[in-house]
Order: sequence, then structure tokens, then C-alpha cells
Amino acid sequence: MLAQAFARGATEVGHEVETISLVGKKIGFCLGCWGCLKTHRCVIHDDADWIVQKMKDADVLVFATPIYYYEMSGQMKVLLDRTNCLYTANYHFKDIYLLTTAEATDPSTPNNAVNGLKGWLRVFSKAKLVGHVFAGGTTTDGNIANHPQLGIAYQTGKNI
Repeated sequence: MLAQAFARGATEVGHEVETISLVGKKIGFCLGCWGCLKTHRCVIHDDADWIVQKMKDADVLVFATPIYYYEMSGQMKVLLDRTNCLYTANYHFKDIYLLTTAEATDPSTPNNAVNGLKGWLRVFSKAKLVGHVFAGGTTTDGNIANHPQLGIAYQTGKNI
């Protein structure tokens, strides 16, 4: 829901948006071979290969994930591990947003997911996390429940 709302808002102000869901994608684990640093392409040719190439050419990256066990989803973490080839590539993106939701009432819940993404970002000297939206609490039908954190956006660690 957060990703759809973000995409709708970006489209409404004239931006071109492409949404890629990781559901059903075949994304293998990084082998740690570092071959991708020379070729700027992963040696594993699965769905991560073309997703990472799209990430490289994007102006802005937006990641949306539920928070499971105080961290981003496993699928997203595996994809981010596979982006090693971008470290030495001429990637285009500079701004990155993180959209998260969790079934929790503790306001510190999203911090681990944010810290995980910040750790990934340390190798991208041209890019920074410019915004984080956390909508806490979900109902069993997948809707975001009324929650004190609903709609709170964080930008560089400050409420906006």
C-alpha cells in the first residue's frame, strides 16, 4: 500500500515510475566471488541480474518492505547483497527512500531496517537515504491499521 501510494504521488507530479515486486522472482544468494566488480554484472543470471541493471539506471530508488523480526524482508536483503556490481559501476541514482510497515507498536521497530539499508548505502558515495516512511501496524487482511506511527515520515533522522 505504501509503495502504491508513493508511486501514485510521484506519477501525479510528472515522474516516470516503474514498480518491481520481488514476489515470485528467482534471486539466488551472492557467491562472494567479486567477479561482478570487474564486469559490472553478476555472474549469476537470474531475476536479480536485470533488476540490478534497472537500479543502476534509475534516478531515484525506493525500497518498500515489511519489517520481519526487526529487519527488512529476506528477499530484499538477498537482492541488496546482489548489488555488489554497482559499487564500482557508474550508477545513476542519488536519492533513496525506504518505505516500511511492521506489526508492532514500539516506535524503535523501523530503526533496524533503516540501519540495515544505511549499512548497504555506505559503499555508494553518490547516494544517500533522503526519506523513510514507517506505517506501523497491519490488520490480518493486509491493511494498515490505525496506529500512532501511521504516516510519520523521517528524513535524515528527523520527523518531517
